[in-house]
Amino acid sequence: MAETAPFGRGRVRRLFGLDRSGAPPRQTLEGEPLNPWTLPNLVGYLRLAALPLFLYLAFESGDGRSVAAAVVFWLIAAGDYLDGFLARVTGQYSRLGALLDPLVDRLTILSGAVVCWHFELLPRWALALLAGREVAMLFLAHYGLRHGVEIAVNWPGRISVFPIMGAIFLALLVAGWVPAALLILGLALAIVATVLYARTGLRAVRGSQGKSQSP
Repeated sequence: MAETAPFGRGRVRRLFGLDRSGAPPRQTLEGEPLNPWTLPNLVGYLRLAALPLFLYLAFESGDGRSVAAAVVFWLIAAGDYLDGFLARVTGQYSRLGALLDPLVDRLTILSGAVVCWHFELLPRWALALLAGREVAMLFLAHYGLRHGVEIAVNWPGRISVFPIMGAIFLALLVAGWVPAALLILGLALAIVATVLYARTGLRAVRGSQGKSQSP
């Protein structure tokens, strides 16, 4: 029993996404089939389809504060964890899922930022930085794909999602300093993550170019 307990704890940690060590699943790597028809990808499609509903509810509210819009936003945000959990439980990893998940995350944050900007629910200077960061991440991802480089998610980037999503969710419900403080915290983590992504990506591209030029 004493020998199997650590394995059991490690398996549970991996299942719930607390342990991200090890190589990414083979099915998610470049060159693998997209394999669009999986349960985790279905969650991704539903998240994507719910974004127009969120925007409609938020802009129809008149002042940006809407319980319905906040609930839809929360469901879209929670889907980010759900699809990863389902992939780990079922083993239904896919190349499309690896590409779709971060794209939906970017669009979710940008959609929330647009609403909060329009109704001034959060500091506009922070929202502008956030939008710039999300666009930069899209370009970095595109740059990496063009050069055949897989950039793994780092911990500052992973953690930053929670305060950013939480800030937008709370701003849709209540006024106060807490949503703004959460946004600034998440933004600081996101900027650190972006710098690390850029440095890692450039290093990987240079390394791959060096290998291709070597005799």
